Amino acid sequence: MITHPDEPTLRLFDVKDVESGRPLHPLGAMYIRQLRTVTTWAREYLCRPHPELGRRGPVCPYAQGSIDRGRFLLAIRPGRPETVEEVVAAVEPYRQWFGDLAPRSIADSMHTAVLVLFPDAGRRLDLIDAAQEILKDRHVPSGVMVGEFHDGPPDKGGLWNPLLRPLEAPVPMLVVRHMVSTDLPFLTSREQHVSAYRAIFGDRVPAHLRDVVPS
Repeated sequence: MITHPDEPTLRLFDVKDVESGRPLHPLGAMYIRQLRTVTTWAREYLCRPHPELGRRGPVCPYAQGSIDRGRFLLAIRPGRPETVEEVVAAVEPYRQWFGDLAPRSIADSMHTAVLVLFPDAGRRLDLIDAAQEILKDRHVPSGVMVGEFHDGPPDKGGLWNPLLRPLEAPVPMLVVRHMVSTDLPFLTSREQHVSAYRAIFGDRVPAHLRDVVPS
């Protein structure tokens, strides 16, 4: 477990913490079932190929490396959120901490992800989706992506198979990570997002995306 140096209420659990069987901090112990559900989902879904994905390789090319490096970090936001603002406010401290944990200058930065779980959200998945839009707009300019996952699932099709809903997950969450070069297809709907991408990667589009990204 990692505790924020200045705000002790902010805690992150890595996969080894969850799977070790050793006693966890009381917050982790209270939500151990949800934490284990997410780590199992990561190993059995994100880290493996999917027959409907439409391309080779695992669903998430970075997840296995993130787990292996101890950089797949889980936070818990207990309680049922009632407003979008509550969800945004819950994620922001972790987004700020992410910048300290994974500056782009370090080797493991691209394999670092902070998953903020909302295990008590119930069916208020609309709040998760709306918060994601706000957070994405807010932080893409600094090269940070915020993605939503839940069992709705989010109504966003896969890049290679639009019928697939790849963001389905067993626990509602918002995930903070660095923008990578293959994110361009998810940024083309807004010019400011494309500008942020170009500021980091220039006009170099990965070859396998050139047929699916508008010029």
